[in-house]
Amino acid sequence: MAASKGFEGPKYANGNHKSQQKAYNKTKKGLALRVNANRLRRQLKLDKGDPREAGHYKGSTTKGRPQNAKSNAARRSA
Repeated sequence: MAASKGFEGPKYANGNHKSQQKAYNKTKKGLALRVNANRLRRQLKLDKGDPREAGHYKGSTTKGRPQNAKSNAARRSA
């Protein structure tokens, strides 16, 4: 089995290598995504362990709604 794009080590359940995700989260785009997602979670009062996700409205980085993680993942893959 070939190594994937130079990233080694442990993976997350979604297949991303932890080293890859750590590097991406430090980029300008990755940081913005993380900041906006965390801000929306706070606005919607979603605690850690809540099975719902903060689903952004299309094209918005500031507004959204609590959404079942399963339906949100199904929407993303389509």
